[in-house]
Order: sequence, then structure tokens, then C-alpha cells
Amino acid sequence: MSGLIVTVGSLRFVGRLEEQLAPRTCAAVRGIMPFSNRLIQTRWSGEAAWVPLGDFDLGVGPENATSHPSRGDLLFYPAGASETEFIFAYGSASFSSKMGQLAGNHFFSLAEGWELLPELGRRVLWEGAQPFRMELG
Repeated sequence: MSGLIVTVGSLRFVGRLEEQLAPRTCAAVRGIMPFSNRLIQTRWSGEAAWVPLGDFDLGVGPENATSHPSRGDLLFYPAGASETEFIFAYGSASFSSKMGQLAGNHFFSLAEGWELLPELGRRVLWEGAQPFRMELG
């Protein structure tokens, strides 16, 4: 199991990279570590936050893609109908954009920090953009 640490402000989440299910996405994500940006509330996807990446290209296409991430899942959307992004589900989510339903590459599953997910949601919704960092653990 390959570990990944995700921090959102002072909140720390630990999980595993889904190497068997999304090997190309995991390899590409490893290549940009450590990664820092800002996390904001999604517009259409429900209880999830996203890192908009514009035309950023990780060089991967769809892989282990889902429109319905579970709580604690991180997805990478490699552009297409919408811009490139990371999406972090903190509750019930259905990944979509103004163009309709999207499917992102599920590459990370949460193992530690479940109890912090409601606070993550509260912060992105009521306090706005939060510092976001991913690093290998």
C-alpha cells in the first residue's frame, strides 16, 4: 500500500493510493509531489471540494473513473467537458459540472481522518478557499 497525506489547513488526512485500480493516475500524481494549491466548495457536485486546475495536464486519460465518489475519496478529472481538477468528497457527492455528469479517476481512499470530514465541509463552505497539500507518506 502506498500512502498519501492530504492536509487542508490544519486538518490532516491519511490514505492509500489506489495503485492497482488507477496505476497511471497514481504514477502521475506521485510525479507532482508535494502538491500545494487551494481547495474550494464544489459548484454542482454536492458535499465535495475541488482544486480547479484549468488546462493543467497530468498526461493521463480516464482510469477507474466514477461519478459517485465515496466519502474520503479523491478523484482526478483529466479535462474534457470541464476543466482539469482534483475533487475531494467529504460527504454525499455526485460529480458534475454545468455541462452535466462527469467521471473522475478515483486514485485515493481515506484511511485516517474520517472524523474531520464534516469540519472540512464546514470550512470550505463557510470560510472559503483552504490551503490544500498532498504529499507522499
